[in-house]
Amino acid sequence: MGLSVEDVALKLKRPLAEVIAWESEGGALPTYAQLESLAYKVFKRPLAIFFLPAPPDEVPAAREFRTLPDADLKTLHADTYLQVRRAHAFQITLKEVFEGKNPSEKQITHQAPLDIQRSVEAQARAVRDALGISLQDQLGWKSDELALKRWREAVEANGIFVFKAPFKQKDISGFCLLDADFPLIYLNSNTTKTRQIFSLLHELAHLLLNVNGISKLEAAYMSRLPAAERRIEQFCNEVAAEMLIPSDDFGRQIAGIPGNAESSQDHLYASLASRYGVSREAILRRLLGIKRVSQAFYERKAKFWAGQKKTASGGDWYASQNTYLSDRFAQEVIGRHYRNQISVEQASEYLGIKAKNFAGLEQRILQGAAA
Repeated sequence: MGLSVEDVALKLKRPLAEVIAWESEGGALPTYAQLESLAYKVFKRPLAIFFLPAPPDEVPAAREFRTLPDADLKTLHADTYLQVRRAHAFQITLKEVFEGKNPSEKQITHQAPLDIQRSVEAQARAVRDALGISLQDQLGWKSDELALKRWREAVEANGIFVFKAPFKQKDISGFCLLDADFPLIYLNSNTTKTRQIFSLLHELAHLLLNVNGISKLEAAYMSRLPAAERRIEQFCNEVAAEMLIPSDDFGRQIAGIPGNAESSQDHLYASLASRYGVSREAILRRLLGIKRVSQAFYERKAKFWAGQKKTASGGDWYASQNTYLSDRFAQEVIGRHYRNQISVEQASEYLGIKAKNFAGLEQRILQGAAA
């Protein structure tokens, strides 16, 4: 969980020496009540796991996510570890629900693999074609929310399951997990809709490169990566940007602005962002890539805009839970319940909710299917 022994002692309100003794070979043992607290309050594990003959065989984050610097991996929040664990659990559940076979007739991971040595523009076009989204489709979406919905639907229709969750670690934008049959993307729902769209396509690029990835909001972390991993992150950013803001169309849109775009008014960035359904920062990143603004200007403006963002509060709990789940997965679980293949309790467990909340979430899922 990324916790130190000091963290555990603090959470349990026990002396540090006592916790160290529990973790030492042949040392003291916690009481049963203390073990329950360790399981359910601290490590978020079934109690039975502590009675296994050996710890579960799990891939450490450092091996699973090579695209974060070592120092950043060491500072991952316990909640982020928990989100990754939940994502792995969802992959196991997907295999159970779909009986080991991906329901999509076409899987983009097989149809449009990426090669870091080849042209970004040509490959981004190929991925967009595989998703079945034209530029005209994209320009017709009138809100960030609709744009996210359409990109997410296209990714899911091509064999990748997309989940979301509100991360407590605000600087993580998302991650992806490879699997031969059930690849998965997990987004931080606490970020803006435009950021979620970019993260979705960034993580899609990771999967098409056949590399697990975990990404942060600020780009500075890439400078701390080894050269090979840094190139992967840069490439995934370039693919996502090219898919969202195709170079040829973007070139036509900025033809009339000064060579040094730093003198442009903010409404220009806002207008271009609105056209493509992206953030102003994404537009500025494109201008940085073609050397129309400086790195210092980009960082200054991006930081200023980030400070302007407002976070929504409250809302409908059932609606939120519905957006966190993969549409295809949620509808299959409801369908299996209707066909009397699984009980309310089983369906609730699959969806990660309590059985008493099943009816409310079921209604939301069915409303989404009918939309």
